Amino acid sequence: APAVAEDTFSALVSGNNAFAFDLYQAIRGQEGNLFYSPYSISIALTMTYAGARGETGRQMADVLHYTLPQDQLHPAFNALDLRLVPPGQQDEPGFRLNVANSTWGQDGFPFLADYLDTIAVNYGAGLRLVDFASDGKREEARQAINRWVSDETEGKIKDLIPQDVLNAYTRLVLANAVYFKGEWQEPFFPRSADGEFHLRSGETITVPMMSRRAQTRYAQGEGYQAVELPYKGDRIRMVIVLPDEGGLEALEQSLDGELLDTIVADFETKDVKLYLPKFDYEADLKLEKTLAEMGMPDAFDREKADLSGMYDRAKEPRNLFLSHVIHKAFVAVDEKGTEAAAATGIVAEIVSQPFEVRVDRPFTFLIRDSETGTVLFVGRVVDPSR
Repeated sequence: APAVAEDTFSALVSGNNAFAFDLYQAIRGQEGNLFYSPYSISIALTMTYAGARGETGRQMADVLHYTLPQDQLHPAFNALDLRLVPPGQQDEPGFRLNVANSTWGQDGFPFLADYLDTIAVNYGAGLRLVDFASDGKREEARQAINRWVSDETEGKIKDLIPQDVLNAYTRLVLANAVYFKGEWQEPFFPRSADGEFHLRSGETITVPMMSRRAQTRYAQGEGYQAVELPYKGDRIRMVIVLPDEGGLEALEQSLDGELLDTIVADFETKDVKLYLPKFDYEADLKLEKTLAEMGMPDAFDREKADLSGMYDRAKEPRNLFLSHVIHKAFVAVDEKGTEAAAATGIVAEIVSQPFEVRVDRPFTFLIRDSETGTVLFVGRVVDPSR
């Protein structure tokens, strides 16, 4: 439990969130729904950054928005993890957040003790020795990594490492898993009804539409409406940002940490009748090209990469570089909550004329920790039926 100054902690969270939205801008041109955990990606890259030196390290720091020196950065990540998942929090009913890291290294490769200590102490990722060099053992290692990820995500993320990724030259795999499950603090009515959802193409489809009436934090700005939905414990919250009709492109262009801060500052509690589509989907991202284009190409260049802080160059003259950055994410949103809370919501239906928010067109959303401000997940729903 490292002692980290508050300004150091704030610098880390600010940098993480800036990277979260930079990445959104870099990938938002992809078709369909989006979902990813910038926090997971940041941690995995930062465990790599711990061994980066020279121009490679400078590029990674710029892309990840790290202003802290390495001897402050990694303890700050350690402190952030402890704030996000304090001991005993997993036992809270209706809420679970799990963050886990692991490292898988080639047996006999000359990893530096200082690097392994940094990863173990600050990220809880002790080195697991495997054999990537031989075909049979390599497949065993791949399956072991995938089992670990599946176990840490309650089976939601399977086969993170596909068969064509590892080879005889693989020396290290860094893995991070973030799992979140929370019940709404104010649940939706227990039965959904079919409702219309208007796609970007102009087509209208019918989807299961949840509804609830509750005192809800609401904000309105130029081109959008926003609502905040807390989960049990009132710490982790979903922020839904609904653009005006036809305004998704403009909203996405402006989506950054500053807009999020504005929305959060503008929230006011109102009596809101909310209609929200149920949705669940998976998303896969291969980020090597994206990250290189964002400003860190050297890490992926077999000649220029400088990861010499990871291993003893005198014992292994061949250069270590990043070949793959793979990210998978899963999200499912439905009306689940407790019976008592659902009954309360139904009773509230008859009180007064509510303010209505109907999420019946493409929208963005994120899941954030309200105490630290950390953005854990970011998503876009353009078709809730997929």
